[in-house]
Amino acid sequence: MERKAKISRKTAETEISLELNLDGTGKYDIDTPLPFLNHMLSSFAKHGNFDLFIKATGDTETDPHHLVEDTGICLGMAIAKCLADKSGINRFGFSIIPMDESRVTVSLDIGGRPYLAYCVEMLSEKIGNMPTILIEDFFVALTTNALINLHIEKNRGTNSHHIIEAAFKAFGIALRGAVAKGTGRLVPSTKGVI
Repeated sequence: MERKAKISRKTAETEISLELNLDGTGKYDIDTPLPFLNHMLSSFAKHGNFDLFIKATGDTETDPHHLVEDTGICLGMAIAKCLADKSGINRFGFSIIPMDESRVTVSLDIGGRPYLAYCVEMLSEKIGNMPTILIEDFFVALTTNALINLHIEKNRGTNSHHIIEAAFKAFGIALRGAVAKGTGRLVPSTKGVI
């Protein structure tokens, strides 16, 4: 079964079209008015080996919050849709990624219960036209809609760009490990369902 999803979301503030293939080759085309978000989502797709295509527009002049959060909602919905009943996946994923002076640890459980533990302190308040505080909002929206338990922890680092990029790369690699087929046709839970 193909693990692909298309998600469209239109509100009074944003319009997003997203396609995700969990069994891709790392192809991506990310088009939002936030160049730093484009860069982070491209890193996630490339290192996770996912095909990801996003076209997103919205009111970023007032505040890019809605666009970032809605993009997280759509990516979370796509992950959940791709996984369907979650049979045969590894379920758990883990990655530690260094980037220059920074190092970030990501661990996750595709266990059907959304939770985000985000322990990432930033020194820079903004990168380009995007406030760094919105990264946490993105991951809150994603975990809530993907129904995953996600822990992101900065082990060290001073450069906010490096820290965030290490987090997105680590998330891609951890998610790739978690969605990989490894348990035959069984749902990886003693309950029999996730």
